Amino acid sequence: MKDHYDYIIVGAGAAGCILANRLTASGRHSVLLLEAGHEGRSIWISIPAGFGKLITDPRYNWLFQTEPEAMTRQRKIAVPRGKGLGGSTLINGMIYVRGQPADYDRWASLGADGWGWADVAPQFRKLECYPKGDGSRGHDGPMHVHEVTERYVLSEALLAAAQEAGHALNPDYNGPVQDGFGYYQVLQHRGRRWSVIDGYLKPARARPNLHVLANAQVLKVDLEGGRCVGVTYRRGPQTHRVRAGTEVIMAAGAIQTPQILELSGIGRPDVLQNAGIAVQHAMPGLGENYIDHYCARMDWRVKGALSVNQQRYGWRLALAVAEYFIRHTGILTLGTGLAGGFVKSRPDLPSADVQYFFMNASYANQVARELERPPGMTLAISQMRPESRGSIHIRSANPDEQPAICPNYLASEADQDSLIGGMQVARQIISQPAMARYVDHEKNPGPDVQAREQWLDYVRQVGQTIYHPIGTCRMGTDAAAVVDPRLRMRGLPGLRVADASVMPAMISGNIQGAVMMVAEKASEMILEDAREAG
Repeated sequence: MKDHYDYIIVGAGAAGCILANRLTASGRHSVLLLEAGHEGRSIWISIPAGFGKLITDPRYNWLFQTEPEAMTRQRKIAVPRGKGLGGSTLINGMIYVRGQPADYDRWASLGADGWGWADVAPQFRKLECYPKGDGSRGHDGPMHVHEVTERYVLSEALLAAAQEAGHALNPDYNGPVQDGFGYYQVLQHRGRRWSVIDGYLKPARARPNLHVLANAQVLKVDLEGGRCVGVTYRRGPQTHRVRAGTEVIMAAGAIQTPQILELSGIGRPDVLQNAGIAVQHAMPGLGENYIDHYCARMDWRVKGALSVNQQRYGWRLALAVAEYFIRHTGILTLGTGLAGGFVKSRPDLPSADVQYFFMNASYANQVARELERPPGMTLAISQMRPESRGSIHIRSANPDEQPAICPNYLASEADQDSLIGGMQVARQIISQPAMARYVDHEKNPGPDVQAREQWLDYVRQVGQTIYHPIGTCRMGTDAAAVVDPRLRMRGLPGLRVADASVMPAMISGNIQGAVMMVAEKASEMILEDAREAG
């Protein structure tokens, strides 16, 4: 291994793997990709339903937790983050959502020049390999996107009930209009999880100008003369330094990117000083603007229909395993959402503000993903564009100490109203004739919950993140922005950020598609800058 590369990429998750592929494609640039986790080898990675095994496994999940906060009843809430080559694309629910065009036009209005919908739509098409859809979709990109193939009595009943309640069916929520109900699109191929390892890293690993190093925890970025010149990383008991001739690119995600930068002396002076770290580059906005999707789940006891609950035990499970390994179909192809919808929590809104995730299953323990034995179904409700803002900051100079994650969920009354309205609409849908015939009773929150304060109390007690943290290295042009619209660290040459942390505002739905788009666009910008520099 060399001690000098043109580019050093920190983090081999969704963004890092894409950057590694695109920056090495021409053969002109040498790239080092560093990942703190290992090379994933579990059989559960390729099996879509295996996320339930991996999401609580410390070998594949950093197991972050939020700080206790009053608005969520002083609970510590799990914040899963993927660990290993592929990052969270190894353990997530695989759901693929672009978001609404207005989301990206809002980014541009917030100072992210060049990131409006017209600017980013080509990047989505570039990464997609979607066999359906119109000209707005990509058909030959590296990431396979497929509609969920399984069909069940309860999922079909949900779509029928949604229509009875006045909601449209939408054959492609990633097309021109997001609003409506349908089956989810997932990153799978032939019944297997399709991660960025499959789409981007495997095709690039044979290139002589790419060096991939797992089990390499970056401790800090190295600064000299007001410039970023490389990184210091730990591998086993040894600490190493490696230099970047052109740039260090942070792609460690919305939690670990600001953590590493703060450990390097970059960030809010008060945070750094309290941690015993000398200020190298004051950046007041770093670690602020933490945004995440908060989700509450409603569930019902089912009658007259089979749910996944029964299929995950005994002889039915044996049949399901056999079906998967013979045909790559059945319940083991399911992730976190079978069918879903994008709806307005109140009719006067211009577009959907709430997202539904339907599964013909119910949980005895939602965090551990333990299913009940009696038949059940779940409808998870998430507000798509929360106004609440939190932060993530280091506690000390110890790189092994988890940072303090303070999401500030439900601080905004608008966020509360959106979630409550979405749950009320969900109850209305489930009460329609097409679905009511299969409902024995509403388990949670239960029919007695009617008043706003009752709904809010339930949301505070049971809500969880759905693993979409963004915003902690926000791009923009104002004084509080961390990176400029070309994702360069403001005032610190040689350092760029290209992951979920640069997003200035939340998109409408699951973020992994948007993270991939950011990495694709960042790659183009980096290569443009390299060409201009000669």
